[in-house]
Amino acid sequence: MAAKKNVKKGPYSEGQMEALSALCDTLLPSIDVSDDLDDDSVVQFYRASASMAGTPQRLAILLGEKIQHPKSYLSRLALWLLSTWFGTFILCGTKSLSGQFPYFQRFSQISLERRAQILLSWSDSCFSLFRLLYTATKIFTLLVFFTQVNDEGGNVSWRAIGYHRPDLTARKPAIENAHQSGDETPDRQDCASDKEQFGPLHKGIIKLNKSKEMALHKLQKLGFPISRQHSKKMKIKSLKPSFIIKCDAVVVGSGSGGGVVAGVLAEAGYKVLVLEKGSYLARKNLSLLEGEAMDQMYLGHGILGTENMDILLLAGSTVGGGSTINWSASIRTPPHVIKDWSENYNLEFFDSKVYQKALDVVCEKMGVQMEIEDEGFNNMILRKGCENLGYPVETIPRNAPSDHYCGWCSLGCRDGRKNSVSETWLVDLVESGNGAILTGCEVIKVVMDQEKGRKRATGVAFLFKDEGVEETVIVESEVTIVSCGAICTPPLLKRSGLKNPNIGRNLHLHPVVLAWGYFPDTPDGWPEAEKRSYEGAIMTAMSKTGSNLEPFNYGGIIQTPSLHPGMFSALMPWRSGRDIKNRLLKFSRTAHIFALARDKGSGVVNSPTDISYKMVDSDQENLCEGFEKVLRILAAAGAEEIGTFHKKGRVLSVKQADKEEFERFVKEESLRPLKKLSSPICSAHQMGSCRMGVAPKGSVVSPKGETWEVEGLYIADSSVFPTALGVNPMVTVQAIAYCVGQSVLEYLGGKKKLI
Repeated sequence: MAAKKNVKKGPYSEGQMEALSALCDTLLPSIDVSDDLDDDSVVQFYRASASMAGTPQRLAILLGEKIQHPKSYLSRLALWLLSTWFGTFILCGTKSLSGQFPYFQRFSQISLERRAQILLSWSDSCFSLFRLLYTATKIFTLLVFFTQVNDEGGNVSWRAIGYHRPDLTARKPAIENAHQSGDETPDRQDCASDKEQFGPLHKGIIKLNKSKEMALHKLQKLGFPISRQHSKKMKIKSLKPSFIIKCDAVVVGSGSGGGVVAGVLAEAGYKVLVLEKGSYLARKNLSLLEGEAMDQMYLGHGILGTENMDILLLAGSTVGGGSTINWSASIRTPPHVIKDWSENYNLEFFDSKVYQKALDVVCEKMGVQMEIEDEGFNNMILRKGCENLGYPVETIPRNAPSDHYCGWCSLGCRDGRKNSVSETWLVDLVESGNGAILTGCEVIKVVMDQEKGRKRATGVAFLFKDEGVEETVIVESEVTIVSCGAICTPPLLKRSGLKNPNIGRNLHLHPVVLAWGYFPDTPDGWPEAEKRSYEGAIMTAMSKTGSNLEPFNYGGIIQTPSLHPGMFSALMPWRSGRDIKNRLLKFSRTAHIFALARDKGSGVVNSPTDISYKMVDSDQENLCEGFEKVLRILAAAGAEEIGTFHKKGRVLSVKQADKEEFERFVKEESLRPLKKLSSPICSAHQMGSCRMGVAPKGSVVSPKGETWEVEGLYIADSSVFPTALGVNPMVTVQAIAYCVGQSVLEYLGGKKKLI
């Protein structure tokens, strides 16, 4: 049989698009349930296939133009093979054959039932590339389908599964209320209106790619000298910049590390330039749409993984970094970690009054508190399950007020009451009049001079696009602070010529495994009927696994995640198109709880898209122990059904199972090996890839945060953690960054300020 002629349109040929559409429709086929159901929204959801919703076209753009991964070429190869009869036979075997001449078929010609069998065979294949193909296809297709929006801003599934986006008009902006009550003077109204419209950082945000000349004028007005020629002390051989900006300190990255250092230095009177490759989304510009937020505010468009996709990574890439899209947990550095770092790594400053003061300062700045006025669905279940079992459970401190009942903070905080870096330290930077934040800037290297045998950082070079044309800019500074996070900091240092072999190594990920419990929406059910899984504060309750009492506690913790329909569907096991839609119908009353390990295993960061990681046996044991408790907690809280994310998709009807059946299910599921892409493992915390130490042999930076190789080059982010932390890292990152800021002030003390 001749293969269909491939006509190139977009990232994939016509034949490849035909194969991609067949894959998508295998995962999400059209199912006629009109004779069984009366709810029109549910009937419409079942009838909608992926291709009917336009998912293949969106997925083609994602795979062909956005996703960067060392093995992304495999998707193009697989689609090419599936667009031919011989390639389909290679990938699908005898299941692809027809009973009629010419017997061989392209993938799109195979029946839906057989295509589903083929996908399931890939998931269980002994060949890792088949398992990878299945996993990537499933994750990307489901994620795109359940996050895409139509012209009305909705999704064909949302009404059926009980999901809605927040009413963005329900809460009037503070300026609107003030204007109506006549409380504001005209001048104050204009100022507040600007803040509401453009965000609290609007005076300091500069977008070179919007209007270069206006941006340069704004920089000069803020006191940053601009020239076309660099100073003699800055020896640049290969770079030909369009212009040079001068400042006292340049900070690469605006998250919990860079934002804190920038705020500290600017308030001390130094001219500080912050470079952020992501964008700035003011409160009013946040759509709180899952797909849009992941595309705009997350590293890798929200789809980042290790080299074999065995761990899925979430990391912020926007002004404010992870603090802008994290889950509000504000936990101080645990005492056993302080003891570990000070005793085992000889970093005595962690066990000092200086570090304790830093913790106090950053917690006060964020308004960290522990009150909860109304606990959300997931956390109510975690707390009740723990109490019924006698497990320890505690309230998580948060950088948000007690009545902040949100659920969308992973997509940005629209009312600004989550005290992220964008609402605190970066506001200090802007209001000091000494700082500016350049967005859309990709830093390509740290620029250095060499004097008396030692290198010294003299600034950075970055790229931006002006009307589609890429330009190079040099920032000349007295000190350089890199705060790109544990994934992006090591590649920048390597591109800059640093040779320390520890750069990029010792990466820790806090691996996470999840389980779910279904709590039907019944009149006398619990939680209350109006409660929904995606609403309410994301993290308010936590339990420690407890049995691992070794001196430095490499056990784990149990917490709740934020899962909107896209991530929910991407993680859920897929057994058939009908099965996944059945599971999604229970979305709004399905609670999720996860176990997190303080990992001893580690990985290597070669580039932001090339990350390897190996979990050690003790990490898996700790995860399995925590996972067993998660299943018990869900059942003890009253779940009607419990299940895991393992590819087999087993479900236990708790109330129909006897004790023996329940115990067997819990033991079997919690003891499954976490290998061969059998269960999704996630990470929202990346640490340690440029760790701190007391000597160059085993570390990248000194206790002051300065790199061993280059004078005046500091690192202030989670990459400097000596080990995994074991809890949410935001407070620890900010406290370390505050201390690094003091070290930088000391360094700059003998140097003349720009102003």
